[in-house]
Amino acid sequence: MQITVVMNIKQKTPLLVLLILSSYFVNAQQFIKDKSINVQVGYGLSAPYNSIDNIADDGFYAQGELVLKVTSWFELRPYAGIILTSSNGKNLNNNPTFEKAESKALLLGGKARVRAPIPWVAPYAEIGIGTSIGKFETLTFYDNIDQNGVIYHIPFSLGLELGKNNNVDLGLTYYFQPNVQQYVGAFAVGLTFPLNS
Repeated sequence: MQITVVMNIKQKTPLLVLLILSSYFVNAQQFIKDKSINVQVGYGLSAPYNSIDNIADDGFYAQGELVLKVTSWFELRPYAGIILTSSNGKNLNNNPTFEKAESKALLLGGKARVRAPIPWVAPYAEIGIGTSIGKFETLTFYDNIDQNGVIYHIPFSLGLELGKNNNVDLGLTYYFQPNVQQYVGAFAVGLTFPLNS
């Protein structure tokens, strides 16, 4: 009985997280000063937590965010994105390897961004929680995971907002996926378009 309850809670965690984030963003609307859309594309990658061959598989990353500015230094960012990575059968030293960490997933969730409100170059850091929906494969000396479905992830990003109005985004973004013992990420460039006139 106890095992069944734990498994049911674990399976429903991503749905509960999205429900909590959605209710938070709805209640936060009264505090929002500005709204904008941020669109990012970049070089995607995926890597296992544990590897003897030091591998990183590459691919494509794209994401859209609704930017809800609370103050000049704090923003809430619900997001939807996609990561597509695949293995070329080689490690980082270009030697053949059986190890791989592939992800083909839709990314959904919410992040909070703390930024230095400086014109032209504004550094930032983000953290949040979300869900990955798709196919995940982690094959290493330590792990053999081949999973389809819904898992949770923890997004973390560091970057710079560039330009007079800080509307160009240059950053490193990562999504830690503990259920499949891998992380995905990207070096991405983004543009922000204001929704308020």
